Amino acid sequence: MANVTGISSDGASSNNSSVPGSYFALEEFSGYMATHITLMTIAWFFVLPIGVMLSIARSRYSFISQVIFLVANALGLIVAIIYDSRTPDLYEDNSHHKFGWAVTWIAIVHAILSAVSRRASEATGQKYNTEREQSQSLYHHDLLQHYQKIHHFEDGSLDRYSHDSGHGTDASTTRSGSLLPTNNGISTTEGKETDHMLEGHSQEEVIPESHWWLSNDRAYSFVARHTAWTQGSRVGVLVRVLNMVIERTILILGFVVFATGLVTYAGVFRSNVVFNGLAHFIKGGVFYWYGLFCLGRCMGAFADLGWAWNTKPGAEIVGWKKAAIPSAEFVESFLIFFYGATNFFLEHLAAWGGAWTAQDLEHVSISIMFFGGGLCGMLIESKRIRDVLNSACRTPLSSLDRSMSLELFQPPRTYDFSMNPIPGLIILLLGLTMSSHHQHSMVSTMIHKQWGMLFTGAALARGFTYSLIYLSPPTSLLPSRPPTELIVSFCLISGGMIFMASNKDTVAAMETYDLNAMFVFTVTMGLTAFIMAWTIVTLAVKGWAIKVEEKKRF
Repeated sequence: MANVTGISSDGASSNNSSVPGSYFALEEFSGYMATHITLMTIAWFFVLPIGVMLSIARSRYSFISQVIFLVANALGLIVAIIYDSRTPDLYEDNSHHKFGWAVTWIAIVHAILSAVSRRASEATGQKYNTEREQSQSLYHHDLLQHYQKIHHFEDGSLDRYSHDSGHGTDASTTRSGSLLPTNNGISTTEGKETDHMLEGHSQEEVIPESHWWLSNDRAYSFVARHTAWTQGSRVGVLVRVLNMVIERTILILGFVVFATGLVTYAGVFRSNVVFNGLAHFIKGGVFYWYGLFCLGRCMGAFADLGWAWNTKPGAEIVGWKKAAIPSAEFVESFLIFFYGATNFFLEHLAAWGGAWTAQDLEHVSISIMFFGGGLCGMLIESKRIRDVLNSACRTPLSSLDRSMSLELFQPPRTYDFSMNPIPGLIILLLGLTMSSHHQHSMVSTMIHKQWGMLFTGAALARGFTYSLIYLSPPTSLLPSRPPTELIVSFCLISGGMIFMASNKDTVAAMETYDLNAMFVFTVTMGLTAFIMAWTIVTLAVKGWAIKVEEKKRF
């Protein structure tokens, strides 16, 4: 019979059959499990992120990348089915099987919706992907400025029509030679001139449409013939919205599948211990994705929202919907507030009905800190609150010369950019608290201290970011990329993963196999560096795909 060893939450190991076993300790058919893990890592970690970026960019290669992902995922599923048929069920009613199949079907639906959405967009001429439009706007804007500097235009501003005679025509002129804004924030005349520059200066060559194995025209034509009825209808709009939602969430769903697979493979989080495991995995996962979000901001993602440490574009460039979206600091404060409001009632679930302990009260106090800190951060970000507070120090205009009053009451340049320290302060306090949080063993205490100090480092690095921004506020629509945000990202990603590993069952397994806290720390540092590098590669692939599709469109 298979050698199955179970590990209890108190760190004891046993070969008794009454103790639940794990697939990790199952020696038979381990090659199938290794193959399953390898295929799923290739599919979900390497292929899918590229496919998502190509889909967001509305690239012609998105469909073929999704097909490659589905093939790799299908092979992994086949290997898993064979493995399950030859091994005992060591984790009955686990969530990995159910959730894995559900996310697989979502991925299949996403591939179909992506093809339908692209077909509908091209047929109707609608550019429904606003993120791509803004990226094109920023690219055109920067390229046109560079082109004008090279050719020494007398008027280097973008307010003059390139074919204008130079006799005083400006952006407000309404005759046929005027510069008129378009939906994507670039004038028609700028688009034509940038077209010329793209044709004259770009060295990239568009792959011929006859290469169907790259541009997947045959599969695309098949989809087009069978989805024509969705064009211009409410169903078509619903398809595009649903596709956009899946694009933005499928990577997070894949992360959850990986986490549940790890739990099932290790055989942990059984009985009441599941609450401790869920708490560490959910909270640690939130900080992990928060770190990726900060890395994306640093690399230029969300520039159209003003979240990339750049000047927030106006409504005339990105439209009123995006212009009305609050700052990234407001969103961070809201998430902190939401966490505190919801977690306040969840800290006693593991001992529901029992007496409250001092540790329970400590956790509730942290939830209250998140609730109050998030609320404070949102109030600081509110422009209405700021105007109300400023009303107390304004002198009535009637008592001053009008020109003097207008000059004295000009908004400071720091008003153009958010420098809210509250989210960083909350993370700093959480890190300091957890780095000295008493645990049941020395290994657990050291692991908690590790991610606590990493969160402290992230908060301090964010403070340096605000210092740089205060001294030199951004003046361009292009991302400023403060280097301190790379430190913030690294600390949050690595701290989140160590947070996940600090649960009771994982610490018990480490003690059983005689592993110390430094093992978790060093492995996590290596994974973090690689994950950040791969994330930057995927974002670069998205930018490249936007340029290629833009060249094809013109």
